[in-house]
Amino acid sequence: MLPRRQEYGMKRSGGARSGSVINFRSAMKLSSGRRSSAVLPSLLTFLVIVASGGLLLMIEKGMLNGMETPSPRGNGRQLDLHRGQAGGRSPDAADMESQILQEIRNRTIKTMCSQKNMPHSVWSLSPLQRKTLLQHVLVNDEYRFLYCYVPKVACSNWKRVLKVLSGALENVDVNIKMDHRSDLVFLSSLKPEEIRYRLKHYFKFMFVREPMERLLSAYRNKFGEIESYQKKYGVEIIKRYRKGRAKDAAITGDDVTFAEFVRYLLDEDVERMNEHWMPIYNLCQPCAVSYDFIGSYEHLESDTEFVLQRVGAPPHVHFPERQTWYKPVTTETIHYYLCSLPQKLLRELLPKYILDFSLFTYPLPNTTTAHCRH
Repeated sequence: MLPRRQEYGMKRSGGARSGSVINFRSAMKLSSGRRSSAVLPSLLTFLVIVASGGLLLMIEKGMLNGMETPSPRGNGRQLDLHRGQAGGRSPDAADMESQILQEIRNRTIKTMCSQKNMPHSVWSLSPLQRKTLLQHVLVNDEYRFLYCYVPKVACSNWKRVLKVLSGALENVDVNIKMDHRSDLVFLSSLKPEEIRYRLKHYFKFMFVREPMERLLSAYRNKFGEIESYQKKYGVEIIKRYRKGRAKDAAITGDDVTFAEFVRYLLDEDVERMNEHWMPIYNLCQPCAVSYDFIGSYEHLESDTEFVLQRVGAPPHVHFPERQTWYKPVTTETIHYYLCSLPQKLLRELLPKYILDFSLFTYPLPNTTTAHCRH
């Protein structure tokens, strides 16, 4: 039986409460039917979101292309993003946008994480928060890096890369089923002093993805294709949220609707969620860990190339191409699913993922009536 939780949002010791909605005008009109324990972004936080959204719009319009772009970490150094090419070449427009986005993201995280109620080290986290984080950070001692993996953000391919770098796999294109535990070193397996050393001295990186796109990807994959998830989660979700099915023994769990899945998420404690739909913030704790690089799924090719060069990976090690069976989550797909949701559910869902939207500078989804008509 899945535990039923009424708290939704991010739990933090000493933290404030949070709410978020589809647009800022209705930010303070959340339904009082559910109690929220998510961290309430302050006025400063919302200003950061607005400012970041404006900068992203400028990027999309090409208004910043003529500016001198900072390095991905703003340290005055730019690496050649095209390994193996004689002399290299200047980054193209996509690379420039990625670097600007990286700088925006760094400054946003620095501003928000400087608030008193946010954690400032791994050791200031609660035991459960620290356990989740350390179980999601992979270690490579030879190349001296830490990678916080986020399910549904190309983490399977990154694990392949780590296995190639450690010698466990011959190359990333070997046709074998991915074992997500074997031949990988997790930070949770090390002693506290070993953890401290690596957090201080190793290159640390993670990758993020638009929160609703990631959530939808998890829903379609786990409830549409994976029988074990249908049995473990799907059956219980249908019994709990579909009228007249509470005692139906014939339920297989393979037809969970997106609205039912969202209702399930609203009753879940974010700190105890399955990793595939747990907010990125809770998985990787970007305020407690000072990441040197935060890449995006939207700039996967150039950002992975940067990381491989930064850690000194051999030129023959490349990031795997997407599998032929991969089903991308398109803008149209997101539009369809979010606009099909009752607005009340979406207003209550967004606070769960507000830190993913704000810290990683993703604009809140537009599901106004006028937008959804199109």
